This record gives sequence, C-alpha cells and structure tokens, in this order.
Amino acid sequence: MQITVDVNGKSYAREIEPRLLLVHFLRDDLDLTGTHWGCDTSNCGVCVVWLDEVPVKSCTVLAAMVDGKSVRTVEGLASTEGLDPVQRGFTQCHGLQCGFCTSGMMMTARALLDSNPDPTEPEIRAAISGQLCRCTGYENIVRSIRWAAEYEAAEAATDFGDDLDEEVTA
Repeated sequence: MQITVDVNGKSYAREIEPRLLLVHFLRDDLDLTGTHWGCDTSNCGVCVVWLDEVPVKSCTVLAAMVDGKSVRTVEGLASTEGLDPVQRGFTQCHGLQCGFCTSGMMMTARALLDSNPDPTEPEIRAAISGQLCRCTGYENIVRSIRWAAEYEAAEAATDFGDDLDEEVTA
C-alpha cells in the first residue's frame, strides 16, 4: 500500500507492506535510526516518537496508520540553531550512558516540557515511568530533564528582558 507521511518536516511517499511497524518504517525505509527498536511489546519505550504531536510507542503503531499524518523523531528535535534543550540537558547532566533508551526518553521529556514547563521531580518520574533504562537508575535522566526546564525558563526570562530593553531604547 502507498502512504505519504510528514517526518520531521519532510514529506515522504512510500510503498509499504500493510503489517509494517512504524519503528521499522522509520529505521529501515527512511534510515532514521535514532528511533531504537527494543522489546517489540511496548514495555521498554525506547521507540517513542510523536504522532501528530502525541508521544507514541512506534512498535505498537502500523506504518499504514500514519498515512497523511505527522511524525517527529529524535532527529527532529535539533534545529538550525542547535540542539534542543532536552538534548543539551542529557549531555550536561550525563542522562545517557549506553544511549539505548535516550531517544525515547528525550521525546517523552520534550512532550512533558511542552505541556508542563516546570515539572516537579515526581511529575518527571511519572512522565518517564513507561520507559526502561538499565544504566542510569533514572537519577541523571531526571536531572537532565530538570536542567532543560531550568534552561528554557532562563532563556524565556532573558528573551523577555531583551524585548523590554528593545522597547525601552526604541
């Protein structure tokens, strides 16, 4: 069957098997290997991507289901301005070790911060509770997400202050 999907802002039209999972479509057909494939049962969460701005486990979604929709992967977090604050937080606070769960954690973290810019530690832990990490014990992942939240708050305050300065001097 033929599908057309927007992935990270780029449109793709592909012929696929109806039973193809989204995770395999992204990795094998589009060569977007940042989305990892783990348990294939939705238990680990390493395959989290956004489907129309909602985090989903791509091992539970058929590629046929994304026809006409928008998908965002970890490759779509960074912009021309650089790494997303979530990506920077994981680097700054050592939120990754082996890196296997990192892409799914980052996608979940970005969704959390978009809906709750100042989450508490329990809120962060609840948001990532559907994902497994076997390396970090989650402490550094939680710190990474808090770092990103604080960074974004500081950036917003700076941007707001810059706007005020421009208005005052104009």
